[in-house]
Amino acid sequence: MADLLVLYYSRHGATRELAQLIARGIESVPGCQARLRTVPAVSTVTEATAPAVPDDGAPYVELTDLHECIGLALGSPTRFGNMAAPLKYFLDGTSRDWLAGTLAGKPAAVFTSTSSLHGGNEATLLTMMLPLLHHGMTLVGIPYSEPGLTLTQGGGTPYGASHHAGHDGRRPVDEHEKALAIALGKRLAETALKLAKPL
Repeated sequence: MADLLVLYYSRHGATRELAQLIARGIESVPGCQARLRTVPAVSTVTEATAPAVPDDGAPYVELTDLHECIGLALGSPTRFGNMAAPLKYFLDGTSRDWLAGTLAGKPAAVFTSTSSLHGGNEATLLTMMLPLLHHGMTLVGIPYSEPGLTLTQGGGTPYGASHHAGHDGRRPVDEHEKALAIALGKRLAETALKLAKPL
């Protein structure tokens, strides 16, 4: 089985739900399995440390996960049009992998959740792409052949899967957002298999 890494940070659960849907799309492709991983929160207190194992959800990512995957889906809640600090902190620590070309040539996709409809979800997706481009990854989006892109009243963009969580963070992931997240996972896995094949 080929592993695709679904790496995310989620504070209230919506981004985690999108990650699980993307994993479902990945695992709909024969020969592919999703490896769900998260990152610890970043503390403003320099002495504070996160537990070695999260209380719930996916395990914390390790650099070996980057080596062992054939593709990457990267997800974060929107923070003023940018990814959340914990995910950025992890990516900032991947210089050695950048120098080694660990991720070069592998496909990547991005996803996000935001509390307001125009809260910077597309900007967040675009800013998450920047370190992936520096790593030499091939970006995969959602084509307009996916009907959900023209039907959605919430999230979903050609840049990646997204969710509009509402001002209180309680709006559930709707059917179009679900379908687009699954489609993105499937497209990422299919692309990864094609790119991983020897010439």
